[in-house]
Amino acid sequence: MKKFDLYDLKQTVNRHGVLISFAGPFSHGIIEELGQAVTRYLEAEAVTKASLTDVFSVFIEQTQNVRNYAVKMEAEGITDHDFNSGIVTIGRSNQHHVVCSGNFARKSDMPSLVAQLNQLHGLDKKELKALYKQQLRTTRNPGEGGGLGLIDMARKASEPLEYDIYELDEQYCFFSLCVTV
Repeated sequence: MKKFDLYDLKQTVNRHGVLISFAGPFSHGIIEELGQAVTRYLEAEAVTKASLTDVFSVFIEQTQNVRNYAVKMEAEGITDHDFNSGIVTIGRSNQHHVVCSGNFARKSDMPSLVAQLNQLHGLDKKELKALYKQQLRTTRNPGEGGGLGLIDMARKASEPLEYDIYELDEQYCFFSLCVTV
C-alpha cells in the first residue's frame, strides 16, 4: 500500500457526512460483522427502533447485492475486475441516514437495472407496496430476487433511490446506489 494523507481522507469523510465505511471484499462473515457494528453504532446514536431497522435492512440488502453479484461473476469465470471488492457507507444528511454501496459491474447488466430503478423512481409509497405484493406473487427462477430488494429499499427510503454509473472501459463500469432513510 502506498502512503497517502489520512488527514485528507478524514476531512473528505467528514465533509460528506460519512459515519461508517467499509471497502474491500464482501464475505458473509464481513457482512455479519459490519451489520453488528452498524446496529451498535445506531443504538449509540439513540435512533428510533424503526429507523434502526430500516437503516440496517437497507445496509444488509446493499451489501448482499454486492456479494451476490460477485458470486455470479465468479461462477461465470469473469475475473477482469475485482467484483468481490466493493464499498459501503452510512452517513447523515440533515435528519436522515444515507446508505450507499458501490461495486464493479458489467455494462451489459446496467440497462435492466436502470429500467427497474427508473420505474421505482416514479412510484409513491402506495404504488411501491402494490408492486412489492405483485412481485411476491410472480414466479421467478431460483436465485433471482425479482427486484424485491430494490422495491423494499424504495419503500423504506424517504427520497427516490439515487444511482451513478462510472464507465471504466468498453465492458465494465462501477455502479453506486444511495438510499436515504
